[in-house]
Amino acid sequence: MGLRDVPYYEASIGAKVGRTVRVHGLRRPERASGRASNPEDGEWRPIPPGPERRFRRPIVASPVATENRSDTFDIGGELTVNRLGFGAMRLTGEEIIGPPEDEEGAKDVLERARDLGVDFVDTADSYGPAVSERLIGETLDPVEDDVVIATKGGLWRDDRDGSWPSCGQPGYLRNAILGSLDRLGTETIDLYQFHRPDPDVEYTDSIAAFAEFKDEGKVEHVGVSNVSVDQLEEAREVVEIATVQNQYNIGDRDSEEVLEYCENHDIGFIPWAPLGSGELEGLEEVAENHDASSYQIGLAWLLQHSPVMLPIPGTSSVEHLEENVAASEISLSDEEIETIEN
Repeated sequence: MGLRDVPYYEASIGAKVGRTVRVHGLRRPERASGRASNPEDGEWRPIPPGPERRFRRPIVASPVATENRSDTFDIGGELTVNRLGFGAMRLTGEEIIGPPEDEEGAKDVLERARDLGVDFVDTADSYGPAVSERLIGETLDPVEDDVVIATKGGLWRDDRDGSWPSCGQPGYLRNAILGSLDRLGTETIDLYQFHRPDPDVEYTDSIAAFAEFKDEGKVEHVGVSNVSVDQLEEAREVVEIATVQNQYNIGDRDSEEVLEYCENHDIGFIPWAPLGSGELEGLEEVAENHDASSYQIGLAWLLQHSPVMLPIPGTSSVEHLEENVAASEISLSDEEIETIEN
């Protein structure tokens, strides 16, 4: 039975009903509003109150959405994920500060990602701040949902100007990870990443804090972000590095050398801003060949460009999520790749 054959699904707290959609009463508090959203028409409709309360909503399938068909990568050699992941930065308010206007809608996006086979979710304590992690903790169970959750520490937010100051002091990082553990509702974070080097703190001192977190069982794997090859090598002298997260997309390949290093050492490469600023010029012809959008072609190119690439396109829309996941079905020819890269 395919998506188009299933107009609705239901799930009861603590039970499985219909499709393999799970709602975990121990992890997610009941939705106190007594209403459920309809992503098809944007309207709200009542749902019955009481202990056997059920959530009912239509599955709205995009004309091209099916499931995550990207191949897999083993983070740290052991956490197997589909390479097309999800970036949860946009599940917040404007300017990535505060909660989103529709928290239930944000949770819907996370649930839909899980149902489509997106089993790698990336966030950070600075998204909100704290909001994105909290929503993930209230919606997904890493064990029951078989999802790898990655988060980051090392940046804080200033709501006066929207800036992202860095702080790599070991004491600050320890406080940061305690907050992340609490919001995500876990004793061990699958992948904890140092968000950005702090120019006022010795880089290896910051990385040493992450090594301590791993030794203490707070972290399963360590990643770094916004680094050069030299910084990556420095970090690897302190602790095993499972992933690197740098800006990378068709229009910005400044981290190509870092990507090649990751390929040579079986380190996952997570491109942030995988679609750049949204200006993907010159892709129209290739997109037309596949009855796809330029954005989808950009994601397909990333997936084919390197076997260690783990794109994490983000969105606050179920529709856009489905379009992004559909990109995993696109196979580009050598001629098309040459057109894109040149």
